[in-house]
Amino acid sequence: MSDYKKTLLLPKTQFPMKANLKQREPEMLKFWEETKAYDAMVSAGDPDDMYVLHDGPPYANGHIHMGTALNKVLKDIVVKSRNMQGQQAQYVPGWDCHGLPIEHKVEQELKKKKKELDTLTIRKICRSYAAKWLDTQRKEFKRLGVLGVWEDPYMTMKPEYEAATARELGRFMENDGVVRGKKPIYWCCDCRTALAEAEVEYEDHSSPSIYVRFPMADENFKKLADIDVSRLYIAIWTTTPWTIPDNMAVAVHPDFDYVLVKTGGDYYVLAEGLLEECAGKFGWDAPETVATFKGAELENLKAKHPIYDRESPVVLADYVTLETGTGCVHTAPGHGREDFETGIRYGLEVYSPMNDRGEFLPEVEFFAGLNVWEANPKVIEKLTELGNLLASEEISHSYPHCWRCKEPVIFRATTQWFIGMDENDLRKRALNHIRKDVQWVPSWGEERIYNMVANRPDWCISRQRNWGVPISALICEDCDETWFDAKWVYDICEKYAAHETGCDYWFEAPIEELVPEGLTCPKCGGTHWKRETDILDVWFDSGTSYAAVVEQRKETRFPADLYLEGSDQHRGWFHSSLLASVGTRNTPPYKTVLTHGYVVDAEGRKMSKSIGNVLAPQEIIDKFGAEILRMWVSASNYQEDIRISDETLNRLVDAYRRIRNTCRYLLSNLNDFDPANKVSVSDMLPLDRYALDMVARHHESIRKAYRNFEFHKVYHTLHNLCVVDLSAFYLDIIKDRLYVEEENGLKRRSAQTVLWQVLLMLLEDMAPVLSFTAEEAFQNLPEAIKAALDQDETVFALRFSPDETGLSDDERARWEQLAEIRGEVNKAIEPKRKDRVIGKSLDAEVTLYTTKTVRELVASEDLDAMEFFIVSKVILADIADAPDDAFVAEEVADLKVGVKAATGEKCERCWRISEDLGTDPAYADACPRCTAVLKTLD
Repeated sequence: MSDYKKTLLLPKTQFPMKANLKQREPEMLKFWEETKAYDAMVSAGDPDDMYVLHDGPPYANGHIHMGTALNKVLKDIVVKSRNMQGQQAQYVPGWDCHGLPIEHKVEQELKKKKKELDTLTIRKICRSYAAKWLDTQRKEFKRLGVLGVWEDPYMTMKPEYEAATARELGRFMENDGVVRGKKPIYWCCDCRTALAEAEVEYEDHSSPSIYVRFPMADENFKKLADIDVSRLYIAIWTTTPWTIPDNMAVAVHPDFDYVLVKTGGDYYVLAEGLLEECAGKFGWDAPETVATFKGAELENLKAKHPIYDRESPVVLADYVTLETGTGCVHTAPGHGREDFETGIRYGLEVYSPMNDRGEFLPEVEFFAGLNVWEANPKVIEKLTELGNLLASEEISHSYPHCWRCKEPVIFRATTQWFIGMDENDLRKRALNHIRKDVQWVPSWGEERIYNMVANRPDWCISRQRNWGVPISALICEDCDETWFDAKWVYDICEKYAAHETGCDYWFEAPIEELVPEGLTCPKCGGTHWKRETDILDVWFDSGTSYAAVVEQRKETRFPADLYLEGSDQHRGWFHSSLLASVGTRNTPPYKTVLTHGYVVDAEGRKMSKSIGNVLAPQEIIDKFGAEILRMWVSASNYQEDIRISDETLNRLVDAYRRIRNTCRYLLSNLNDFDPANKVSVSDMLPLDRYALDMVARHHESIRKAYRNFEFHKVYHTLHNLCVVDLSAFYLDIIKDRLYVEEENGLKRRSAQTVLWQVLLMLLEDMAPVLSFTAEEAFQNLPEAIKAALDQDETVFALRFSPDETGLSDDERARWEQLAEIRGEVNKAIEPKRKDRVIGKSLDAEVTLYTTKTVRELVASEDLDAMEFFIVSKVILADIADAPDDAFVAEEVADLKVGVKAATGEKCERCWRISEDLGTDPAYADACPRCTAVLKTLD
């Protein structure tokens, strides 16, 4: 008996049984570095078919989090899959090193010392801080298995990058696209700087909601109603009481109906559509409507400021709505975009008397020295004292906050630098390119960014900070006029590029070195100049990466094929990159833009330290390994917010084991296989030919899913292929053949030929996602298989094309029908196993009661029915002869299945039950099949 067992061709396992990802992954990272796996991957691609994914730079100011891990793994999947499909794709990682995110962190560390330091010292500390965290993040990203040119990344603080950014600003200047002027912009009183739209986040905020009456003792009103105008008021509503001191007008809609109502001897003007709501808030009892008129009839009537002795004229504006308030809008041109535009139209003063801390200047009576938040209750108190407060309450509403310090921001008119959205038709051109020249994934991204660009104000590009690229311009000290000649700007840029610390040159050089000899102010003729100390918006920094990186690096070319970031970048990097590139190149910097959602917890909540639901990438790596994190990225639908939890990860661990065990099984059965001895498709057993065709079709589906950025399809197709089509079907069927048939016989070699090709296809499919496991399996390939490949360095350089099976649709349909029948047989066997009528399926005899067509299908010469159903005997009978207790097929029509224990004795070699044991006395305990194999060994 034992001699028979020794002749079984049992698998020899090289591939480790246990994954041990936490221990093995660092070893693999070291292996990739030592063998230059990234270089081998890129070299295997076609340089004439380059694919460029341009990395959006994360801020170098802290450890990576789940969002950045998700982003980097997605990019790695794209780069690896493009390379493995024959293109040449490089990954040049980058970091955003400038701006408020880093300077804010430095300030927190410096605390009060910051006030004692000059600009150059602060810049030096910021540079050091960014470099420290850049190195930390680089290690953390590499730990995820992300391959790239990590030792030569791009950084926005490199001299050549800073020079490129300043040069792009020069191009805007050369085309008259840059202006300096006083406009209301978002202002953070805590960070003391202007903010762009992309630097503002909306959060719930509690604000005082007040209704205020403005006296309107204008005799001209009598043309609308003959009343005592000394008792006439116009009512407004606002949630920013602190802006009341800066009021310059009251706006009404020209086409709305307004009413004059009388209550308690006083007269009030407000929108007819809001009268009932306001009357309730003000405690008016049945106010009398005296007159009705259009808003246009109120234009230029003079109201009086509710606190100060100055006029507030009535003006017209079509942005006034009837959603809430009074239909009469308090207008402060120094504190609102629409207010500002209205003020320009009517020649109103753009009044914003406060310092960078948001504190009112001494000239502001009653409120001098108070910051805006301190002023709110004081303004309400003063209005009450003067009898002009109609109502007051607290409301909770969505309010803009600073993206960095998280404090509420204000609208404030200050002198800033702007790129005009309508200068040179920038807005129009950008909108045209959004529609015509960019693919947006998912498609809703197109409408989102289109609306943002269509409705955004001019781009405020100046910041009142220290750490960034300075705006290369001179300011006349006599009249505040600016000067920036394009050639001069470009010369300054060359100095940045040549300077060891880049644009520190701007702050180090004496002013005499910066000012061209004999330069006089074009406005006043003055000769006293100072350098502009404002720096560029950090979004301009990163937005010009197409010029600093994509156009300059040998690994890339312009425009990039893909920008891939989180959905917040529609108003961030995607947005600024588009405007900068269209403004200077009249073309988008990208062909495709892909966005992903946020990482949330199992309940769909945003990760927050206060909630205690933050999950760091390192925690997952320490517990499960980076491979499981990578698998989570692929398994998720990134177009939505992505949930993560221990339960999700544990499910993925189980799925990972199934895929890994499939690879292990394939490897273990290929130890004695040499591709030189492969069986041609024409000589393969039909089942093997069908299996090869089946896997090749899945392989092509996976390749297509990679190309279409459908990474969840990659995961699900790969998982189902391993678990269902291979493990539960093909590998299950051929196991007996691999162990029992003649070692070099056609039946075994035919199956091995398929396993060899299946394994290589699987490794190609796995490698972009399960990079560590695919590489480990590749390195454990039998020597004969590795020798037959064009390269044996790394799985990422694997380029394999399976044999064409030439399987017809009819042949494919036939085997798919047989697979369905097999599934029904398995269903019929399972209850018998549970009831212990049989043990393994090999103990069974099955009878298929079915139609003549199906019987002929199963009885065909090219199907070994016992092997296919993994039973010891198959009987075919007419469906009319089926007993009452036969299993009725659920998915296959006209099929019933009978199952009983097979009669005969068990072959000690293959364990089939046979009535023909011992046909040769020399092999008394072997079935005829095993006897034939054993004779070849004698």
